[in-house]
Amino acid sequence: MKDRLREAVFNLVGPAVRETHAVDLFAGTGALALEALSRGAKRATLIEQHAPTAAIIRRNVADLGVESLCQVVTADVFRWAKRQPPLGPAPWLVFSSPPYDFYVDRADEMLDLLDGLVEAAPPESVFVVESDARFDPKRLPEPGSWDVRSYPPAVVAIYRKSVAR
Repeated sequence: MKDRLREAVFNLVGPAVRETHAVDLFAGTGALALEALSRGAKRATLIEQHAPTAAIIRRNVADLGVESLCQVVTADVFRWAKRQPPLGPAPWLVFSSPPYDFYVDRADEMLDLLDGLVEAAPPESVFVVESDARFDPKRLPEPGSWDVRSYPPAVVAIYRKSVAR
């Protein structure tokens, strides 16, 4: 996620980031989860499949002195999510910013991943999904409940899970 887009996302999420458990599904550098911590998230889980990249995330976490707040997981996101990892009762702030081709080549897996996480997430959780124009956000779980914004070439969809009634 580019810096300009990341800033726009955090402006859209606003104060909802506070007291959340940030979950960065395709962590890359870890910038999304680390930014969430700097804005008041209380914990972060960063999942990155590529071991050398996960090592960079661990160094970034150490350099920032937030090791006690972060769990860096070297794993395939799809397998990690199927294990139903315990993330605790705090609302989640979930970032899904994979390679855009995943929404084309692995669309069913992506939709299953997001559907399972939306279902499992505590009330007041927030989901941020970044794709490009090839993916139709109407296919996301809870269609019609996503705030969709275009930041070419990116499309960002944000969902806020309401409190169960």
